[in-house]
Amino acid sequence: MSTSSYVDTRLLINGEWCDAASGKTLDVINPATGKPIGKVAHAGIADLDRALEAAQRGFQAWRKIPANERAATMRKAAGLLRERAPEIARLLTLEQGKPFVEARGEVLAGADIIEWFADEGRRVYGRIVPSRNLAAQQLVIKEPVGPVAAFTPWNFPINQVVRKLGAALATGCSFLAKAPEETPASPAALLQAFVDAGVPPGTVGLVFGNPAEISSYLIAHPIIRKVTFTGSTPVGKQLAALAGQHMKRATMELGGHAPVIVADDADLALAVKAAGGAKFRNAGQVCISPTRFLVHNSIKAEFAQALVKHAEGLKLGDGLAEGTTLGPLANARRLTAMAQVLDDARSKGATVATGGERVGSAGNFFAPTVLTDVPLNADVFNNEPFGPVAAIRGFDTLEEAIAEANRLPFGLAGYAFTRSIKNAHLLSQQVEVGMLWINQPAAPSPEMPFGGIKDSGYGSEGGPEAMEAYLNTKAVSIMAV
Repeated sequence: MSTSSYVDTRLLINGEWCDAASGKTLDVINPATGKPIGKVAHAGIADLDRALEAAQRGFQAWRKIPANERAATMRKAAGLLRERAPEIARLLTLEQGKPFVEARGEVLAGADIIEWFADEGRRVYGRIVPSRNLAAQQLVIKEPVGPVAAFTPWNFPINQVVRKLGAALATGCSFLAKAPEETPASPAALLQAFVDAGVPPGTVGLVFGNPAEISSYLIAHPIIRKVTFTGSTPVGKQLAALAGQHMKRATMELGGHAPVIVADDADLALAVKAAGGAKFRNAGQVCISPTRFLVHNSIKAEFAQALVKHAEGLKLGDGLAEGTTLGPLANARRLTAMAQVLDDARSKGATVATGGERVGSAGNFFAPTVLTDVPLNADVFNNEPFGPVAAIRGFDTLEEAIAEANRLPFGLAGYAFTRSIKNAHLLSQQVEVGMLWINQPAAPSPEMPFGGIKDSGYGSEGGPEAMEAYLNTKAVSIMAV
């Protein structure tokens, strides 16, 4: 598992890997060391034009392939991804930092997602509608919307591409991704599996470069008919507005600030294990990460003590080192952000029960942190920390906890722990999120919807609901003459 296995990443255009026309590249940094490990090609407008033309040709070819044949090709790509999982996971850990076991799990989950969408693409049905005129036949036909532009983040370089890619290809669309410059090699390996599986040239494409330049050019371009983005709410709003200006369909999976409600009758050990595991997964750099821990005052002290023990039991280190359970933050910007979050919390009266500081001087390591008695005006209770920080405050009634869970404009994910069916029913009805997990950690699966409400976006990247965003509906009426 050495850095020698890392490879430079080029652009994927028309089924071939190529350098940028300008020859420009960017360094890729290993977050565990802070040192460069490779380079990624930096696309310019000329490269984007070539990629767009290829995506249009790829769409015309791919849409004409029957759904069952598309499914077979996608399943072949999923098989290749599984075969290559150890090496792809190694690349992912080197460039992103998460522990190797998490990286490997992400790759294998990506293969599951591809297979599910491959099969679901065979079930994209239209319908026959009885006509008021018996001499006419009325049909509803589903057709692929066209070439898709996808913009994906660095925290899950495989997962966040594959959720968009699976739905796009299953419906007959071509797919052009602007993946993150910080983590380019793992999404490149993902798309290589589709090239090797035999998709027509241009069906999948991959570019890197200046995010603002690429997004503004691709979204406005007439070849692109669908936009899908995962990232922060402010950027998502900008891209959604741009898509709206050009009448492009859009799916937005944006930031969250997930509440965790621990009722007085909760299984405390389960709550700590499930919520704690979800909190520190990928060093807290997860859009659905538990962030605001709302714990009944009767068990708050006991819960906090147990969560501190859980956090202190994690092994912080290089994701490729044996036994590591918590890797570095993905970039130095996150270290600065964590320091600001902690300074603000301390200044407003929160107690640092454990952690709260950078570890070492090399790499982006930050200690797993638990804050207690956090006031509502602390930044950590109002803006997503996106790091290994759990913030705890108490409540007296479940209604009070639900009101706090719903206070913010975000509505992506939520968690709750209770033994009461009555409480579970109340929570499921009143917590304003797109996804709610009760008595378990986050368990997203391909067949379930994945997305948020309010400022956390719109549309789904899971379940049959995900397919609709990639399909046009056409009404056809045929009169016999």
